[in-house]
Amino acid sequence: MDTTELFSIRGKVALVTGGSRGIGEMIARGYVAAGARVYISSRKAEACEALAGELTAEGGDCIALPADLSTPEGCDELAAALAEREERLDILVNNAGAAWGAPLGEYPADGFDKVMNLNVRAIFLLTQALLPQLRAAASADDPARVIDIGSIDGIQVPGFPSFAYSASKAAVHQLTRHLAKYVADDHITVNAIAPGYFPSKMTEFMFEHEQELLAGVPLGRTGQPADLAGVAIMLAAPAGSYITGAVIPVDGGVATLK
Repeated sequence: MDTTELFSIRGKVALVTGGSRGIGEMIARGYVAAGARVYISSRKAEACEALAGELTAEGGDCIALPADLSTPEGCDELAAALAEREERLDILVNNAGAAWGAPLGEYPADGFDKVMNLNVRAIFLLTQALLPQLRAAASADDPARVIDIGSIDGIQVPGFPSFAYSASKAAVHQLTRHLAKYVADDHITVNAIAPGYFPSKMTEFMFEHEQELLAGVPLGRTGQPADLAGVAIMLAAPAGSYITGAVIPVDGGVATLK
């Protein structure tokens, strides 16, 4: 076995939604550094363009495709914009997401809908719309890859009143498995990454009590960008070609060792 290319994604084409910050940015930076051509999408065009410009100026290949994935029309528009530029898509990372926290008696219906529509429905609709490009990139030995970003909050009950978020991430994990079954014949793998505590805009409120947070992490530290990028690269590289339908916690043991 030639192991020199086992973790290579050089020359692959990837799309990372929610790619301008947080977990999406961590993965996008890792993919660009590993030699992939990376399209990043987010609702805020300015942030998207800024990061794409930065990574390209550093010698990478990164293109901004802003889109609002909270609506079916936005999902279709992003898929069409990608299809105009690429006949094939090797890697789709469904990361765009939202959170909403409120006491149980005050949790609003529109907040619940916003989270579920972006965190779950958008994954389904965008994957569905990009099937032609994923199929064009796929082969038995080198499948196309779909990587959904779930959360340990979809595995355990979180300590915050984020009811829609935890429900949506549990749904992402099951949707991942369900999609994996139905696209296996197309030589497309579908897996999920379930991150734990990673510093980001969405989680900054949690890090106001970082020492208390770390006390619940068996490995004793929060996640770093390389932790997520490494798993995302593995799933997209030859090393991950025989993995599908998996939900992989990247959490320092929070959800699995308690």
